[in-house]
Amino acid sequence: MGVTDGEWRSFLAARPQINEVNFWRPGGGSFKTLTPGEPFFFKSRYPHNRIVGGGFFSGFAKLRLSEAWGLFGEANGAGSLADMARDIGKYRRDPIGPGEDPVIGCIFIRDTVFFPDGRQPEPPPEFSPNLTQGKTYDLSTGRHFDYFEHLTKLLLGGEVRVDPEGTWHRPGPVFGDPRLRPQRLGQQSFKAVVLDTYSRRCAITDSKLRPALQAAHIRPVAVGGEHRIDNGMLLRADVHILFDQGYLGVDPKYRLLVSRRLRDDFGNGEQFYARAGTQIAVPEQKARRPDHDLLEWHTDTVFQH
Repeated sequence: MGVTDGEWRSFLAARPQINEVNFWRPGGGSFKTLTPGEPFFFKSRYPHNRIVGGGFFSGFAKLRLSEAWGLFGEANGAGSLADMARDIGKYRRDPIGPGEDPVIGCIFIRDTVFFPDGRQPEPPPEFSPNLTQGKTYDLSTGRHFDYFEHLTKLLLGGEVRVDPEGTWHRPGPVFGDPRLRPQRLGQQSFKAVVLDTYSRRCAITDSKLRPALQAAHIRPVAVGGEHRIDNGMLLRADVHILFDQGYLGVDPKYRLLVSRRLRDDFGNGEQFYARAGTQIAVPEQKARRPDHDLLEWHTDTVFQH
């Protein structure tokens, strides 16, 4: 449960077509509390002090202010980059100076809903009005079972039963709702998390040309892939195209595959043949590395042998 700026909430509530937002943190920091797919609620500041909406956690990344604006635009809760800088500056020790592009913390929330006046619950009794950093609750204790069951029902717009003894994403007719699917990211947060996870470097060429870097799906969404970090790699734009067309591939041991068709079709590609068989760069965290089954799917289905 995060504490929200009133202007941020009002701006986004007036734009219901935006359903994936950046709940920014002005000082950067980190956020390791939730896993993608778990609920995240917005609480307004005192004296309003109400739960004004929420959604489902979709990842965290540290981004430059300009990067956050480029990826999310008005989904940052502001009408322009200048307005966003002004809003963030209000919560920083030092204001943002002309030409400054600070790093901010970005908590991405998908499938967002903002509750109308009259349907904004009070926060849990022990949530101090002076608390500004938010608070995490463990549903497995059962203490807040009824309260969060009600909040989740408001998010989903229907009946929902939360199982305090089991996992949040247990199977069933209600829990089959795609909004509750674990590990699924929003489209824009997928781009941001992949960019941050790969430290703004192409996994194959090590290129650091930020405008040319793209979050690539191993298995495209159009053929059953999902916006998941283990279904993504950060690739330079031309490398992305070659990967999608099967001229390049990556085996389950993260070694670069280069199709002979690259030379046959274009009489080129020496920079890639020189790298063939070498390992690509992957994230330190194993859970964020490309999924082996997805890499095998690409090799069997897309790669031109």
